[in-house]
Amino acid sequence: MFRRIAFGLVLALLVALPATAQDHQKGVAAYKRGDYATALKEWRPLAEQGHANAQDNLGLMYTKGLGVPQDYAEAAKWYRKAAEQGHAGAQMRLGVMYIQGIGVPKDDILAYMWLSHSAANGDKFPAIIRDGVARRLTRAQIAEAKKLTREWQAKHGKK
Repeated sequence: MFRRIAFGLVLALLVALPATAQDHQKGVAAYKRGDYATALKEWRPLAEQGHANAQDNLGLMYTKGLGVPQDYAEAAKWYRKAAEQGHAGAQMRLGVMYIQGIGVPKDDILAYMWLSHSAANGDKFPAIIRDGVARRLTRAQIAEAKKLTREWQAKHGKK
C-alpha cells in the first residue's frame, strides 16, 4: 500500500515538473511579445508555489509596471522571495532597491549583504555595485554587513 502511494507521488511530481517549466516558458514567450497579462497569468501561480524565476519575473513586472500597477514594495516582496532561494538576479535587484530606498527602507548594510550574495555567483557587476556601497560605509558597518552575509549563508546552506 505504501509503495503504491509513494509511486503515485513520485509519478505526480515527474509529470508536474515539466509542466512547471513549460508554464514558465509560456510566460517568457508572452512577456517577450508584450503580452503581459498572459505572462502574469502563467507566472503568478508558479511564483506563489515558490518558483524563483517566476518570483523574480513578477518583481520585474511590478518594478516596471508591466501588466500590473507599478508597485516597488510588491516588487521587493517578490525579489526577496526569489533572493531567499539564492536567485542571483533577484539578490542584485533587491540590493539595488536597498541602495535607493525604493520599495524598502534605504539601507546600505542590507544592500551590501544582498549584493555580496549575488556576487558570490560569479557575476562581476553586483561586486562592482557592492564595492561602491562599501565606500560609503564605516568599517563597523562593513563588519556588520559581512556578519549578516555569513549568517544568511549559514542559514541557507551556502558557502
